[in-house]
Amino acid sequence: MGIENLTPAEGSTHSRKRVGRGQGSGTGKTAARGQKGQKSRSGYKRKRNFEGGQQPLAKRLPKIGFTSRAVKPYVINVEKIKAVAELEEITMETIRSVHKIANCIAKVKLVGASAKDLASKIKDDNVTTTGK
Repeated sequence: MGIENLTPAEGSTHSRKRVGRGQGSGTGKTAARGQKGQKSRSGYKRKRNFEGGQQPLAKRLPKIGFTSRAVKPYVINVEKIKAVAELEEITMETIRSVHKIANCIAKVKLVGASAKDLASKIKDDNVTTTGK
């Protein structure tokens, strides 16, 4: 038995329906397209998600959401967390030593009334304060 002798199982395949080949075939004249109308013409193509003139589902549903990919800093209020304000040098490592921050946090912003005074202590680009 060679690969060239393989055939499909008996009754598993059907011959293709040849339309538009005379009245005797049963699919002559209109070639199973019905009478007149856009769908009977050649070149007809229905638009994707067309629902017969009804407003398509994609247009009926509300547009929702937007997720910014900009990295937002973790905010620390120096009035509430005094340990950060009392540091000699302010870097990500020194902040982590006195305040519990997740490792995934890359930027920190110091806020509060005395945050501007801490600007001279900051030695890391990832740590900022409010104001100049």
